[in-house]
Amino acid sequence: MCHFTQRSSTSSFPKICNIFWRFHHTSTSHLCSCSKTVSDEKYQDPFQLGRKDLKNLYEDIKKELLVSTAELKEMCDYYFDGKGKAFRPMIVVLMARACNIHHNNSREVQASQRSVAIIAEMIHTASLVHDDVIDDANSRRGKMTVNQIWGERKAVLAGDFILSAASVALARIGNTTIISVLTQVIEDLVRGEFLQLGSKENENERFAHYLEKTFKKTASLIANSCKAVSILGCPDPKVHEIAYQYGKNVGIAFQLIDDVLDFTSCADHLGKPTAADLKLGLATGPVLFACRQFPEMNAMIMRRFSKPGDVERARKYVLQSDGVQQTTYLAQRYCHEATREISKLRPSPEREALIQLTEMVLMRDK
Repeated sequence: MCHFTQRSSTSSFPKICNIFWRFHHTSTSHLCSCSKTVSDEKYQDPFQLGRKDLKNLYEDIKKELLVSTAELKEMCDYYFDGKGKAFRPMIVVLMARACNIHHNNSREVQASQRSVAIIAEMIHTASLVHDDVIDDANSRRGKMTVNQIWGERKAVLAGDFILSAASVALARIGNTTIISVLTQVIEDLVRGEFLQLGSKENENERFAHYLEKTFKKTASLIANSCKAVSILGCPDPKVHEIAYQYGKNVGIAFQLIDDVLDFTSCADHLGKPTAADLKLGLATGPVLFACRQFPEMNAMIMRRFSKPGDVERARKYVLQSDGVQQTTYLAQRYCHEATREISKLRPSPEREALIQLTEMVLMRDK
């Protein structure tokens, strides 16, 4: 699997279409698991290790969102309620410490590195607000979306405001390289959204298109945030690449599992409606793998499941096929690659926690 994760450029994504065919015919009895990688190591709880550096995270985010309008403040506070797991900031601070230890055995997270964690969460949240408007979503994290409560126009403006505040915080770091790395995330988010609006007729191209969209919409933020803190903590370009590749592979795996959960988790547990992607006309990994066993799904994919009964039929085909298993297997391979990359750093509790995190990504149920 190494051949598709060694370069930072997304130009390698078209090659991934070959993986689709290879993985489809791989026996699920040979599924690899990352658990072997960490079985002999001391268990490190990532959330426990990252807690110190994430203390008052949401209070600090709210300080960045200095708002004169009461309604806008209420909208911002609605998402930054402190109830989220802060998954992305946690990866960022763990990566910061792992890179710092690797470089000069420093166990402290620099103020600028913590700022990157805050900015990552702000960019992520702004993208969720905008996504919910585009998708006309009703719920997010088990509660009503901003667009449902305040309306689409105000939701768009709230997302824009959070993004602008993140940009101000980014400029304050005062490092042009870091600015360049993190603004790439914003460009990727927009490009990813456009990719999601399109579709490919050719099945090989369709899978590569899906993985590129997944990278840009989900993994780019994690990859580039990890790269940013590695640049701030260590001058070695090899370390920057390790951090980037770890974030990229974990980010793609995270989204693949998210796409699996859309078919396997109940709506109450997931915090959003199930089969949501099908209802939006999106063909995710489980659908694309299922399509190999049920070619009649091709027509449904091309019309974006728009005919009456398409969503129900497609969901039935996915659950009858090995699409869920194969997508999970693909996520395992990405996690395995993430573990391989991060293992190049000097041993530390933070490095082991990042390895453990790959297991948590695969095991999550919401």
